Amino acid sequence: MKVLLDTNIIKHREASKGINPDIGILFYWLDKLNATKCIHPITIQELNRNVDAGTVKSMGIKIANYFTLKTQAPFVGEIKRISDLIDKNDNDINHSKILGEVYAGRVDYLISEDKKIHHKAGLLKISEKVFKIDTFLEKVTAENPNLIDYKVLAVKKQFFGEVNLSDSFFDSFREDYLGFDKWFNKKSDEIAYVCYQNEILSAFLF
Repeated sequence: MKVLLDTNIIKHREASKGINPDIGILFYWLDKLNATKCIHPITIQELNRNVDAGTVKSMGIKIANYFTLKTQAPFVGEIKRISDLIDKNDNDINHSKILGEVYAGRVDYLISEDKKIHHKAGLLKISEKVFKIDTFLEKVTAENPNLIDYKVLAVKKQFFGEVNLSDSFFDSFREDYLGFDKWFNKKSDEIAYVCYQNEILSAFLF
């Protein structure tokens, strides 16, 4: 199974700093399923635009662990038509080209948090192949219950307001990001994905 990871997922996973929550659960499942974690040449180009040479070098080492697509799907036909209809800038067009890989059948699935990608996937009638992190987790846990180690990994949806903000898991966030508690509390009615290992909070994403 070949799973293409959008640029935002790679940044989400590999960035050394940021308020983005951990996506270790996603990569846990990709490894469990022996999926080939793919990235698009466009993703590499976008990551290399970082003005900090040290960050570019560090990211280059990290992305060597992914399978880079050797060729790109032709940007023609329906995918080009949808792009011309919706895309407003080069970044949007690049996302359409990434989406074009799953549309052309060159990869099995695409994982992205980009709203426009999901909108375009709907227009192309390939929404069943394009996932956000949480919807992909729902799919694989439902289809592979035998791979869940319930004693080690317990994943569930909760409202932000149901998660214990005073948990020591969030201490480093409070130290690094001024106003973290205020930001968290504003999201009290939003859904989060949490992972518990032996009833201890070990991962948090939304």
